[in-house]
Amino acid sequence: MIKIIQLLKQDRLRIEALDCLHQLHLPQCYLAAGFVRNLVWDHLHQKPMPTPLNDMDVIYYDANEVDDQAYLKYETQLTQRMPQVNWQVRNQANMHIRNGDQPYQSSIDAMSYWPEKETALAIRKTDNGGYECVSAFGFESLFALQITYNPKRQRSLFEHRVKSKQWLIKWSSLTVIS
Repeated sequence: MIKIIQLLKQDRLRIEALDCLHQLHLPQCYLAAGFVRNLVWDHLHQKPMPTPLNDMDVIYYDANEVDDQAYLKYETQLTQRMPQVNWQVRNQANMHIRNGDQPYQSSIDAMSYWPEKETALAIRKTDNGGYECVSAFGFESLFALQITYNPKRQRSLFEHRVKSKQWLIKWSSLTVIS
């Protein structure tokens, strides 16, 4: 998505984070969720400063990874490069176990199970120095300032996240679609 990449290029922290992540060379590896979602919502709300990120959600997909604690090593490596960031790294090949789902087939498939559709998007730096932005549900509702319930998850989880994360307060033009 060209507009997201244009916005990204104006944010030094996000560019630096993507550069650090790219150095790990993990398969199907992206910065996801609020990393992209908040960037777009901040722009659409004409916020002069970016909404602070609680964490940087790193997803990757490696079905052959044998060490189920490998994500801790990656978090440490990223923290050494950017200590001001709270890194959260998760191999999506394993996350179906925690979530009680059938095994996920890819990072994008795993995102298709996230509670709200506008969170199920991600971006990564490519080997040629460009950026690839992906979404499990497309980008239209994100740019339409919607928060859309994903029926693959319990509605109560969705409602809790909307309320606890205070999205309707932080971005007052959002509309909840359930």
